[in-house]
Amino acid sequence: MTRHSDDTDANTGADTGRDADADADGDAVDPLRSPPDQRSVPELLRFGVVNVDKPAGPSSHQLSAWVRDAINETLATLDPDGSPIHGVAHAGTLDPKVTGCLPTLTGDATRAAQVFLEGSKEYVSVLELHGSPPADFRDVVAEFEAEIYQKPPRKSAVTRRLRTRTIYDLDVLEVDDRQALLRIRCESGTYIRKLCHDIGLATGVGAHMGHLRRTATDPFDDRDLHPLQDLVDGLTWAEEGDDAFLREVVRPAEDALVHLPSVTIAPSAARNVATGAPVYAPGVIDVDSVSEGGEGDDGDDTDRDPPLVACHTPDGAAVCLGRLVGDPDAESGVVVSLERVLV
Repeated sequence: MTRHSDDTDANTGADTGRDADADADGDAVDPLRSPPDQRSVPELLRFGVVNVDKPAGPSSHQLSAWVRDAINETLATLDPDGSPIHGVAHAGTLDPKVTGCLPTLTGDATRAAQVFLEGSKEYVSVLELHGSPPADFRDVVAEFEAEIYQKPPRKSAVTRRLRTRTIYDLDVLEVDDRQALLRIRCESGTYIRKLCHDIGLATGVGAHMGHLRRTATDPFDDRDLHPLQDLVDGLTWAEEGDDAFLREVVRPAEDALVHLPSVTIAPSAARNVATGAPVYAPGVIDVDSVSEGGEGDDGDDTDRDPPLVACHTPDGAAVCLGRLVGDPDAESGVVVSLERVLV
């Protein structure tokens, strides 16, 4: 079902791993990828991310299909014996009229789509007021910089139940007659259209969302956006032997994981992960500063989900996403439970 919200959650699911591939002679092939900066163009296209600048007009689904088809045309030229990519995954649906930051994972990297649920998103929106703004307009808007209640709109692919979302920053950039320019940094899954409606109710004059542009989706922002034409140009030049521009547009999928805590694991442990095994303590080399789930920061017994982490080999290649469930300094036991195997 097509989603109609201005921002909905990225599609996620469970992945328990896969068996190691085999070559034509039946011998096992090492499932681990080469370091991100040493990959060929086909390897990059099959495990990459593009920070697409979505234009007004096409749906997010249509844009994703265009990215997939363009990549597969180039793969058919550069690596005719290899497999095409079967799909791409983007960072939350944008309405056709909405523009801006739509990071898109390619090929096997689609398994990591849930990473876009872990960070914040930023928008710039025109608030169309139905009357002159009240004298305390800015103060009213500031009240929404908090945890707010929202119910998804009727035309939505998610369950319509009341839920909370956090507005981290809400700035009034400019007010001109009955229009206000807002900058919103918020939790993933926030409905900006509903936020604008609620602000209008609070002001007493009513309002609706006008133009909306997404300017950031952690860890990407609008400083390195690329229109679809950049991807097409880069692919065309790569087919002709010049891949420099393509490597600016398509980045290793590991770049989509940089906002997550990282666990470095031994190559032998990574090969076990490829068959569906969790990460055990003896295979852990290093861990970013991250606490386990359990008690809250104030020492109470509030339960929290274990943090999502990205596991890498020492050369920086992504292995899996998982939850930190054990002590990395322990001699034995499970340290990371698997959510998505990326090799």
